[in-house]
Amino acid sequence: MIRALLFVFLIGSAQAACPPVPALPTADQAATWAAKAPDRGVLWRISRGGHSSYLYGSLHVGKADWAYPGPALRAAWAETEVLAVELDPAEVGAVLAALPKPAPLPAALARRLDAQTRMACLAPGSLSAAPVMLQLSMLSLLEARRDGFDAGFGQDVMLLAWAKSEGRPVQSLESVQEQLQALEPQAAELPVIIDGALRQLNQGQIREPLRKLAQAWSRGDLATLANYPRWCACADSPAERAWLQRVNDDRNGPLAERIAALHGAGQRLLVAVGALHMSGPRALPRLLAEQGFTVEPLLPSK
Repeated sequence: MIRALLFVFLIGSAQAACPPVPALPTADQAATWAAKAPDRGVLWRISRGGHSSYLYGSLHVGKADWAYPGPALRAAWAETEVLAVELDPAEVGAVLAALPKPAPLPAALARRLDAQTRMACLAPGSLSAAPVMLQLSMLSLLEARRDGFDAGFGQDVMLLAWAKSEGRPVQSLESVQEQLQALEPQAAELPVIIDGALRQLNQGQIREPLRKLAQAWSRGDLATLANYPRWCACADSPAERAWLQRVNDDRNGPLAERIAALHGAGQRLLVAVGALHMSGPRALPRLLAEQGFTVEPLLPSK
């Protein structure tokens, strides 16, 4: 989630030949989309200790008309009192500003990264203060704009804005440092992972997997989400597979423990966590069931 939040904070306008800047909806469009929004994504009711919370698998990017909750998500919101997300954006800026300057990349990789930054029509050095994996993530999010997707329309951003408008408390399930640590490849993996990401960007291979991911999320297709490493073109080497497991599966245990602790303290939560955390052998719903929760799927509806 830190990647999407940082993108929203840092990326400005683009020139005509660059990834297009998404158009904001008109007042009439917003009203129509809000009134007619269908259910998207995956949603569970999780119950333990005499009360229920809700677990929502979100997508960190979206299209303009996706940034509105459907009936099931609105009902879950009405029955809860606290929004729990991977990270509260209020915690991100200060931590990133205090980070030391990233270690320099090997010269050849640095030149390729600079070239990709220029292709995205960003000013030279505009991303250089961020860790390299965040730089690559932001370049990928810029490419997603070519297909109408933007981090500003992600479900997490929508829910956080909704919480702010109502004064609803927001709980972070992770710290910025924890997410950054999970994102950072081991030294031996770093060149392989950067090379793979830059090749995907340079060859236009980012867009199709993202479209497939978004479509699978929209229809609540957990089987396709569970097979993400097989079709994303981002887990072809042992280094990439190990990194992806740390970024996704290995975070699920601590996430489940923190959800259980907040729920156990009596809070009725709407938990929004990236949908890829909801599939596979270490899926969050499965881990919460192992902790004694009754887990009832609500979306996709049968």
